Parts: sequence; C-alpha cells; structure tokens
Amino acid sequence: MSPLLPQVKAKDLIRVAKQLGFELDRQKGSHAIFYRPSDKARVVIPVHAGRDIKPKTLHGIIDDMRITPEKLKELL
Repeated sequence: MSPLLPQVKAKDLIRVAKQLGFELDRQKGSHAIFYRPSDKARVVIPVHAGRDIKPKTLHGIIDDMRITPEKLKELL
C-alpha cells in the first residue's frame, strides 16, 4: 500500500465521484463508467465485490478525477 493512498472500496470511491459531480454513464460488467458534464471528464471504477481497489489503479482513477491524494482523503 502506498503511504499516500488509503485503502478504498469501490462504493466509497463512487461516493467521492458523485461528490465531485460525476454521474453514472453506464456499466459494463464490473466496470462503472462515470462522466462529468462540466469538463467532459470520464472515469472508470472497477466494482469488484468486497475487494479494495489496488494502489496503482486508485492512483490512475484519482488522476482521471483531477484530484490529489490529499483531496481524496478529505472527501472520504
């Protein structure tokens, strides 16, 4: 685990995405695709039951959300 990134479940990350203005666009299998109309940003969140999102995947997702690890911790 990265010292900067917390352990996060998909449901918590989805809650953060909604706080940031993302809306569920569609879901294909275990991947939920969220879209933010204001800047047309798109983010894919893997929804695997009961498992934490891996650190590298989480880092990529927060980059797509255009936030910092500190902001993620604040929103959780």
